Amino acid sequence: MTTLVWVIVVVVALAAVAAVGYVVVQQQRRGRLRARFGPEYERVMAEYDSKRDAELDLMAREQRHAELDIRPLPEDARDAYARRWAEVQERFVDAPGFAVTEADQLVTAVMAERGYPTENFEQRLADLSVAHATTLDHYRAAHRISGRAARQEASTEELRQAMVHYRALFEELLQETTRGRERHGQR
Repeated sequence: MTTLVWVIVVVVALAAVAAVGYVVVQQQRRGRLRARFGPEYERVMAEYDSKRDAELDLMAREQRHAELDIRPLPEDARDAYARRWAEVQERFVDAPGFAVTEADQLVTAVMAERGYPTENFEQRLADLSVAHATTLDHYRAAHRISGRAARQEASTEELRQAMVHYRALFEELLQETTRGRERHGQR
């Protein structure tokens, strides 16, 4: 009888240790995802019915991103894109709607040259969220305004805001170097 009691005590203790370990691992994963994805973490959490599904989505994004060949721009390409951005900003005065469309195309071109797939906007957001979560809301806002501009429903002030939003992501994409990639665990 004493042996049975000890076996039960050991099994219960092991189960308790396993449960505590599971909770600790979950909290560490959650903290790592929250730190990596910033505001995007909360947005994704609100999208899903369960935290587990949301975190699986974020981990799938990390996996996909790790498989992409994301690379920094060579210095001459960064300089050329910076000049093109300055030209787009100059055109804003005379043709704000056209300038916003050009800004969107320029951001997409930089993404493509860096190695991001650019076919689908939602996939672009998911791919960018891994390394550029802090500027993702800017990109979403700019894209919404750009859509309104295409239907000629955006005011000049909204178009100006779109340019500001596009510039936030553009500058981040342009300036990220190899050191930035190493920080995210890539080489």
